[in-house]
Amino acid sequence: MSSRNGISYNHKFPQLVSELGTIPHNVVLDGEVVALTASGLPDFQGLQNFDVDSGSLHLVYYVFDLLNLNGMSTIGLPLTDRKSLLPEILDGLSQVRRCEHVEGMGIAFYERAVEMGLEGIIAKRADSFYYPGVRSEDWVKIKAIESTEALICGYTLTPGTTQLASLILGQYRDGELQYIGNCGSGFTDTTKKELLDRMGPLRQEASPFEGTVSLRGRTPVWVLPKLVCEVTFSEWTKSGRLRHPVYKGLREDKVLVDLAPDSKSDRLLPSSKNSLLVDDRQVSFSNLEKIYWPGEGFTKYDLIDYYIAMGEYIMPYLLNRPQNLHRHPNGINSEGFYQKDVGTIELPDWVSVATLYSESTQREIDYLLCQNVATLLYLANLGCIEINPWNATVSNLENPTYGVVDIDPSPKNTFSEVIEVALLVKEVLDAYEISGHCKTSGKKGLHIYIPFQNRYTYNEVRDFIKLICVLVNARATNLTTLERSINKRNGKIYLDYLQNRHGQTLAAPYSVRPVAGAQVSAPLSWEEVGPSLSPSAFSIQTIVARVNSQGDLFSRVLTEENDIAAILDRIMDVS
Repeated sequence: MSSRNGISYNHKFPQLVSELGTIPHNVVLDGEVVALTASGLPDFQGLQNFDVDSGSLHLVYYVFDLLNLNGMSTIGLPLTDRKSLLPEILDGLSQVRRCEHVEGMGIAFYERAVEMGLEGIIAKRADSFYYPGVRSEDWVKIKAIESTEALICGYTLTPGTTQLASLILGQYRDGELQYIGNCGSGFTDTTKKELLDRMGPLRQEASPFEGTVSLRGRTPVWVLPKLVCEVTFSEWTKSGRLRHPVYKGLREDKVLVDLAPDSKSDRLLPSSKNSLLVDDRQVSFSNLEKIYWPGEGFTKYDLIDYYIAMGEYIMPYLLNRPQNLHRHPNGINSEGFYQKDVGTIELPDWVSVATLYSESTQREIDYLLCQNVATLLYLANLGCIEINPWNATVSNLENPTYGVVDIDPSPKNTFSEVIEVALLVKEVLDAYEISGHCKTSGKKGLHIYIPFQNRYTYNEVRDFIKLICVLVNARATNLTTLERSINKRNGKIYLDYLQNRHGQTLAAPYSVRPVAGAQVSAPLSWEEVGPSLSPSAFSIQTIVARVNSQGDLFSRVLTEENDIAAILDRIMDVS
C-alpha cells in the first residue's frame, strides 16, 4: 500500500496488506484507509496514531475505484463501469470494502452527512473517466467544515512549562511564506508530545517569515517549515488568518520540497535551476536564459516563472482538453511551428495523452492533455509560449463547453474600432438575455465567450454564434464583415464564427502570446471594455498582481449555460 506520493504504508497497516494479498487478481485499487470508532464514525487523529494495538478503533480500507485489472487499464471506462467490477474482486473480504455510492438525492445525502458530524461528501459524474494525478471538474468535494493544509513554522509553549500551547502556521502565497495564524486546539497530551518530538530537530533561531509576525506577547520557537498538518476552521478573516483553527493531524502523505526563491523573482523557482519538483513530478528545464522577447529582454525563465505564478488560475481552462502545441523554441522573432501529434516525443510518464482519430489526416493522433501545473511548465520548456486548448473536453468531444465570437481586426483597423464592435456584440447579448464574457486575444483582437456547458453539438454552437455575428454585422456593415477571405474584407473587422468548428483552438485565458511586450490574453469585466482599454496593459509583468487583486473574472464561462431554444424564441418575438 502506498500514498499518492509513493510513501509505503505496508508497515503501518499490515493487516490490510495481508487481506489485499488474498485477492485472486492483479489489481490497482484507489481508495482511502479509515479508522472507525465504535459508533462507526471516522477518527482522523486515530488514523494518524494507529497501530495494531489500537483496540478501540477498527481499520477499514474503502475502495472507490479500479484503475487496472490483470494488466488491463480501466481508466478509460466510465466510473460506474469501473465500480461494477469491484464487488467480485472484493468478495469475501472484511477490512477491504467497496465504497458504495448513492445516485441522485445529493442534497439529502449531504444533509445527512452533516447531521452525522461528517466533513461533507464527494460528488462524481457517473460517466467520468479517471485522470491520474489531477483533480478534474468531474468530481467535487462538498464540505460542511472548512479544512486546509498548512506548514508548521513554529510553536509556543504554555508559560512556565515545556508543554505545547499552539502551532504557528503558514502557507505559501505568490511564492512567499505567509503567517496564517496560531492553532491551539485539537491536541491530546499524546499528540502534543509527538509534535514536540517531531519539531525538535527542526528548530532554528530565525523566523521563516519575511515580515514581522505579531503573536500577542507569546514567545515563538521557530522551526524549519517541513511538517505539513491539516486543520479545520470556521472561516478566513479579511487579513488572511484562520478563524478558530482546530488541529486534525500531520499529513504524512504530503511532502514539502526544498525550494528557494531565486534572486530574479519573489516567486518559487527551482533551487537547482535545471528542474523543479511540482506535486511529486520532476520537471526538467533547458536554456532558461534564452531570450524569447528581444525587445524587452524576457527569457524562457520569465515565461516559466509566469506560468508558475498563474498555474492555479489557468488550469481550469486546460483540464481534459486536447492541446494544439504552438512552439517558439527560439523566441518570438523566429518562425514557430504547430504540433498536434506528440506521439513522436518522449514524454515524461506523468504527462497525459488522448489518442483521437483525425478525419483530416485519416489517422489517430496523440494529443497532449495539460492536466497539471507540471505539464504546463513542461509545455513552456518546449517553447509553447501560448497554450491552445480545444473548446471541448475529452469526455465530451462533440459538445463544446462554450462558443466564441472572435473579433479579428485587419491591419487597417484601430483598437478603438475593435472596442466599438465588442460593445455592439454586448448590445446583442443584452437584447436577447445571452450570457457572454470578454477577454483580450493577447494581440489586437477581442474574444467573447458564450457558455453552453457541453449541451450542444459543434454545428449547433457554430450556427448560433454565426447568428450573433449576423445580428452584429447588420448594425455595423461599414465596420464589420463575415467574409472569411482576407483579400475580400476590404479593411473591415472580421466576425469569425468559424473558430467554433471541431478541433479549433484559441489561446486560453491567461495564456501568454508570442508578440512584443509578452502580452497575455486577459479576461475583462464589461465595464473595462471602453476607450481606455489597451491590450498592452496586460502582460506577464502585470497579470499576476491583477488576478491576485481581482480574482478570476472568467470563471463563469465554465459554470453558466445559455439555452439556445429560449434565446431563439426571444429573437423571434422581437423580430
